[in-house]
Amino acid sequence: MLKFQQNYKNNPSPDDGIQTYQRLEKGINCGFLYTFVNRRSYMPHKEKDEQFMRAALAEAEKALEKQEVPVGAVVVWKDTIIARAHNLTETLTDPTAHAEMQAITAAASYLGGKYLTGCSIYITVEPCPMCASALGWSQVSAVIFGCPDEKKGYSLIPSKLLHPKTVVRDGVLDEECRLLIVNFFKLKRNRKQKNITN
Repeated sequence: MLKFQQNYKNNPSPDDGIQTYQRLEKGINCGFLYTFVNRRSYMPHKEKDEQFMRAALAEAEKALEKQEVPVGAVVVWKDTIIARAHNLTETLTDPTAHAEMQAITAAASYLGGKYLTGCSIYITVEPCPMCASALGWSQVSAVIFGCPDEKKGYSLIPSKLLHPKTVVRDGVLDEECRLLIVNFFKLKRNRKQKNITN
């Protein structure tokens, strides 16, 4: 069950206050109610969100080619991608070299300032608390991600890590983003088992 899937059928009008969405799973009303702060309906942004998420997925594929955890990110400003990044933790032997961290640095360099106000970041997987905190400090205007990270996602932390004005949308190309991660770790486990048996 997806933790943050919104009810696009109701499609509430966007605002910066508290919105209540009813969770749907495969078109079936599950009857659970969730309240989120600064969450907006995905539907009005669907076409554009999917376009930019595909660019993030392309970055995730690059990470996969390097045997990195396949997470990709792009930063968009005025409908233009100004930064592209993917996980480089193994390549750089740096545990902080997540896709989001690389994207924040590249976008800030492009804009010539430390704040990403007016920018949206598209990430294939829900940010971890470290990346969410960095995004909070950058004051990015919107965070859009594909699939949730049910083990290390920032939403598991009760503290508000993102900037209060940051809008969050999730579930964009969820299945494609999720399968990329699932298949990566499945292959990794299989390789480890083969090494043990050999």
